[in-house]
Amino acid sequence: MQAFHSVNLDSLLDTLISLSTAFILGGLIGFERQYRQRTAGLRTNVLVAMGAAIFVDMANRLNGHEGAVHVVAYVVSGVGFLGAGAIMREQGNVRGLNTAATLWGSAAVGACAGADLILESAISTLFVLAANTLLRPVVDSINRQPIDTPAVEVTSTVYVIAPRQWRKDALALVERTFEQAAYPLSNLEVHAFGEGEVEIEATLAAASVDGDDLDRLIQQLKDQPVISQAFWSPSTFD
Repeated sequence: MQAFHSVNLDSLLDTLISLSTAFILGGLIGFERQYRQRTAGLRTNVLVAMGAAIFVDMANRLNGHEGAVHVVAYVVSGVGFLGAGAIMREQGNVRGLNTAATLWGSAAVGACAGADLILESAISTLFVLAANTLLRPVVDSINRQPIDTPAVEVTSTVYVIAPRQWRKDALALVERTFEQAAYPLSNLEVHAFGEGEVEIEATLAAASVDGDDLDRLIQQLKDQPVISQAFWSPSTFD
């Protein structure tokens, strides 16, 4: 019965406002991630924001602002482990860093909501969304610029296998596909491959590419009748 005696309607209303704010703002961040089909989507970001809000709100109610500050520190470290699970290493590429950083931002939004900093929580959400949307065209534009340096840290090479009699058609198709996608080629070589095929090796001039975008272009090449195989691989050198 002690639980019923400790019910405080004002505190309960405060908790409801905090969790509702975390739910809505975390949902806005998660919707953008879900729309782009990232690993951590709508539900994950909402749960991270609400989880942070619940812990901070509970600490705020039990121990005041000092207790909430301690819990925020644990939220930051705890979300670090969750973000590490979203980071993957594939064929030399590290992917998921942006997803992990977004989860960190969602936790910060939820922590603000749990600490009754509603306006600060809303402003933080706007900046997280801006980082994931407004900066995307800027990043793509920078990544697709050729690097005029003798040493590039990461290059991406596309390999296409085609029948020897369709060599010219396959070569023109590769050049056209990457030209239309605004990925300039720094080198293009053709080698004999087996008895009746050739291998086209195309090196992208961009220092960094979007893995999902490149996968889509590779699939487009595979769908063409003049292409037998197509794949890409990143390489790192000093």
